[in-house]
Amino acid sequence: MPRELITLQVGQCGNQIGNEFWKQLSAEHGINFDGILEQYAVDGTDRKDVFFYQADDDHYIPRAVLVDLEPRVLDAIRGSPETRNLYNPENFFCSTEGSGAGNIWARGYSQGERVQEEVFDIIDREADGSDSLEGFMVTHSVAGGTGSGLGSYFLERLNDRYPKKLVQTYSVFPHDQEKGSSDVVVQPYNTVLTLKRLTQNADCVVVLDNYALNRIACERLQMVQPDVTVVNHLVSSIMSASTSTLRYPGYMNNDLIGLLSCLVPTPRLHFLMTGYTPIVFKDNISSSAVRKTTVLDVMRRLLQPKNMMVSLGGGRFDTHRYISMLNIIQGDVDPTQVHKSLQRIRERRLASFIEWGPASIQVALSKRSPHQQSAHRVSGLMLANHTSIQHIFKRNCQDYDKLMKRQAFLEQFRKENVTQNLDEFEDSRQVAEDLINEYKAAEKPDYIEVLNL
Repeated sequence: MPRELITLQVGQCGNQIGNEFWKQLSAEHGINFDGILEQYAVDGTDRKDVFFYQADDDHYIPRAVLVDLEPRVLDAIRGSPETRNLYNPENFFCSTEGSGAGNIWARGYSQGERVQEEVFDIIDREADGSDSLEGFMVTHSVAGGTGSGLGSYFLERLNDRYPKKLVQTYSVFPHDQEKGSSDVVVQPYNTVLTLKRLTQNADCVVVLDNYALNRIACERLQMVQPDVTVVNHLVSSIMSASTSTLRYPGYMNNDLIGLLSCLVPTPRLHFLMTGYTPIVFKDNISSSAVRKTTVLDVMRRLLQPKNMMVSLGGGRFDTHRYISMLNIIQGDVDPTQVHKSLQRIRERRLASFIEWGPASIQVALSKRSPHQQSAHRVSGLMLANHTSIQHIFKRNCQDYDKLMKRQAFLEQFRKENVTQNLDEFEDSRQVAEDLINEYKAAEKPDYIEVLNL
C-alpha cells in the first residue's frame, strides 16, 4: 500500500518550485496538463497514488495545498495552460487582504494565526482522503516574509495537529548578504527566526542554497545570467529524483521513513545537502558539460563540491566529514558496477566519514520514467548529512549579528505581538548557535558518549 505525502507550498518561492515539481511529476507518470493519464501510461507499475489521487472522473489531481498571502503567483499558476486544469481549485488559498507579508517574518507569522482555520480545512480534507498518510512535504524560502513567517507558523501547527506524521521541507536559503544580490534587507532576521522552527519542528530539511544554484547554472549549464526558471528547474529535478524510490519502488527506501532513517542519526542533525549529476536543462544534452556517463563517473562527480547545491563561502569542504550519505542512481545500471564503484571510492578515500558511525555510502537503484527520454544513460542524486552545512548557518548568523548590533530595521517586527519584545530573536539566535555547535561536536569521535551524558 502506498504511503501518501501531502505537499504544502508556501509563498512565492514555495509555489514556484512546487509548481515545477508537479509539472515534472506529471510528465514522468504520463499525466497530461488536464490530469488525464495518457494511453501509453495506462499499464505502468509506478505508484502515482503517493503524490496524486483520482477524482470522480478519473482525472489525477496532485495532493498539493498552495498557500500565499498575495495573489500574483497563484493567479499565474491558475492562468497557465500547463497547470490550469491540473490542481484542485479548492486547494488554492490566498489571504483576502492580498497585501502579502512585506518580507517581514513577524507579519507572515501573525497572518498565520488569522488564516490557519481556512488552510487547515484544506489540509484536513486532503489528509482524510488519504488511506495511509505518511507525512508532509513543505516547499518555501526562508528569506522573504510569507515562506519564512507563514511557513514557520504552519510547521509548528503541523507538529501539533499531526504529531505522528513526518514533516520534510525543501528550504531555499538566501544569497550571502555581502554578495549584494538580495533585495530583502531583513533576510538575516527572517532566516534565523525560521531556522529555529526548521530545527525544532521538521524531521528533515533539504537545504537548497540560492547562491550555489545560480553558480551551478552558470558553470555547469554555461549560462551567463540564469533566470528563476532555470533555478526552479534545478530544484524540481532534485525533488523529483529524491522521491523516485517512493514512486518507482524497489526492495528498499520505499517510503519516506525508510529514506530518512538512514540519513538522520540524531533528531537535531537533520539538515541535508544535495548533489546532482549530470545537470541538464529540460533534457537538452547540449546544455550539459557532461557527455558520457558511467556509474563510477556519476558517483565520483556526486562527491565533488562543485556539484553540490550548498555553497560553503569561506569554509573548506574537505576539512569536514560525512555523517551519512545516500546515492540514488537512476538509469541503466548493473549492481556489480555499483559494488566496483564503491570499492574504487573507498580505495581512493574520496569521502571521509565521522568516526562514531558506519563509514558507508548507501546506494539505492531507482527506475527511471519510461515515458520520458533522458539525455544521459545514468544520472544520480546524493542526499548527504555533512558537517560542513554549519557554514551556511554561520554565515546567516553573522549577517544577523551585524544588523542586531545596530538594532537595525526592527520597527516593523515590533509591531507584531510575536516579536514585540525581541525575546523571540534571542531565543532563535540561541537555537541557531546550538545547531552549529551540534554539527561541530558531531565531527569529534566522542559525540555519542557526550550525547548520552
